Amino acid sequence: MSDPQVVDFNSNRYALPSTLVHDLRTPLNQVMGYSELLLDREGDAGYDEFAPDLRKVLTAAKQLLGVINDNFESVKVARTNGMIDLPPVESHTEVARSTDQAQLASGTAHGFILVVDDEEGNRDVLSRRLELQGYAVDTAESGERALEMMKGDTFDLVLLDILMPGTDGFEVLKSIKAEHKFRNIPVIMISALDELDSVARCIEMGAEDYLSKPFNPTMLRARIGACLEKKRSRDREALLFDELKQNYKRLQELERLRDDLTHMIIHDLRTPLTSLIAGMQTMDSLGDLNEGQREMMMIAVEGGGSLLSMINDLLDVEKLESGALQLEYSSLSARDVIRTSVDQVAALAEAKGLKIIQKIYEGAPAFEADEKKLRRTLVNLLGNAINFTPPGGVITIDANMADEGRSIMFSVTDTGEGIPADAFDRIFEKFGQVGARKEGRSGGTGLGLTFCKLAVEAHGGKIKVESSGEGSRFSITIPNQRKQEEIGAAQ
Repeated sequence: MSDPQVVDFNSNRYALPSTLVHDLRTPLNQVMGYSELLLDREGDAGYDEFAPDLRKVLTAAKQLLGVINDNFESVKVARTNGMIDLPPVESHTEVARSTDQAQLASGTAHGFILVVDDEEGNRDVLSRRLELQGYAVDTAESGERALEMMKGDTFDLVLLDILMPGTDGFEVLKSIKAEHKFRNIPVIMISALDELDSVARCIEMGAEDYLSKPFNPTMLRARIGACLEKKRSRDREALLFDELKQNYKRLQELERLRDDLTHMIIHDLRTPLTSLIAGMQTMDSLGDLNEGQREMMMIAVEGGGSLLSMINDLLDVEKLESGALQLEYSSLSARDVIRTSVDQVAALAEAKGLKIIQKIYEGAPAFEADEKKLRRTLVNLLGNAINFTPPGGVITIDANMADEGRSIMFSVTDTGEGIPADAFDRIFEKFGQVGARKEGRSGGTGLGLTFCKLAVEAHGGKIKVESSGEGSRFSITIPNQRKQEEIGAAQ
């Protein structure tokens, strides 16, 4: 028994079974498609005389399609009561025309397209239309065949009919989007005009767009062109991302190689340099040296000591960066740490005519830290201040409480030339002084401040620099109690 007729009183159209409406439109789609293809060849030899009749055929087919659209719709849509709201084809017309013209002008219409439709006439019309637009086309008569073909060929886009026997468009689309190899291939659904609810479902499943039967040539070109351009953009992004990952991996390998080579070189330099310094220091025991010989020896020993200090800085920075350098905690007082640090640089300050002032908060409690690393940090900061402060200047080192009593703050302030604000971050980077050297400014290797930053952060503290154009102030904070996890790890 055939389905009863249902009247949709909102549209005054008679509802027919979906398959019947589909079957009415299918031959019209083919008549209109072939007519348009032949009219596109108007002007070729032998086609001019048929053009007027072809226009009549095309006009009659469009009129018949209008009668069907005005008077009938499927039972399925009548029952949805118009709840689906997708943009009508007409709303895209201007975009379609501009895209079509741009593609014609640039000649960018290219790609390999798979057309999936169970109607041979539909496949033929659509394929010929796409080939005229510059695309390579292959066709599949069923969903099963389409999935089989996709395993063997690399398609740029799939035009997929929704209503097909066997594996329908929904199942094919689901399979495409479930397969990692295919999921980035855009799929445009082919639908009848009254299957917008099905189209909405397909868009939710991952379809890129839809086309309604019968096909508008301009819309066909525009939507396919837009989808292919988006795919090309995604493909370019994926390619660039893969290249970026490969370059980053290569960069990491080169950095590891550089670090290993640096570590090997500086480690091998330390042993002979230590022997050289020790040998020169024992020269006095081999016989009397005159004043000039003794002066030259002391210069060589001092230079060797400076070089050994830089080598040790390099090794310690490498260890701190890798987390291999362990801290040796002990109970310290701020007064003792400052006093011993100043003692190490007092001679350098005196030789340059600088005054060092020590200010210590009387109530500062004992705290736990690695004494050697902390003292070396303060010595580095004092050494920097001495280097950049002109003769007659003043350097102040002080200690106070910070973070509401949870940390000890040490600061070193000088009256030197100051530091540009744009260099605040760079000066703590390894070899950060290289840029300053190129610009003609004085500076060391840049390892001292790098060591300070890493050593302070290893304690769980922070380092900061302030400068207002004249003079600089470096401050470090050290928690006055170790974290429980650090204590547990040490035990």
